[in-house]
Amino acid sequence: MRLKPLTACFLALVMLTSAGCGFHLQGSYSIPKELRVLSLQTQDQYSELSRLVRDRLRLHNIDVQPVSKTLPRLTLIKDSLERSTLSLYSTGNVAEYELIYHVDFSVALPNKEAQKFSTEIRRDYQDDPRTALAKSREMNLLVKEMRAQAADYIIQTLASTEVN
Repeated sequence: MRLKPLTACFLALVMLTSAGCGFHLQGSYSIPKELRVLSLQTQDQYSELSRLVRDRLRLHNIDVQPVSKTLPRLTLIKDSLERSTLSLYSTGNVAEYELIYHVDFSVALPNKEAQKFSTEIRRDYQDDPRTALAKSREMNLLVKEMRAQAADYIIQTLASTEVN
């Protein structure tokens, strides 16, 4: 089957336009070459956030080395999860919560002061005391999703970090 010349020109124009406009697929970041080898410092190297960040670093071909004064350092300072009440049933039971996941981290280049960053991710969560087990599982899934989003944000921040 042969494409008509007008259709072929249109397809070529679409491909060139999307390639030249700076469009990138979600999650594909251009990490500066100065940050291609770094150390990851965290209080709990076995926490879920540490594991997710380490996986994403590996996914973006960033070599994670032991802490050294000559390497850039990504430090996961603190992460916390809070839950606040948004609404109540007429009986006084909680109907809806807001989950707030907060992460503080820093990026330090050799012989430079660390740049500190933070992110806060919020999700609404409806509670029903009659389905406590299902709601507990739902909350765990939401928290995992929030941690994954925080890990993605950390990688995105690395990609936009000024290295000069």
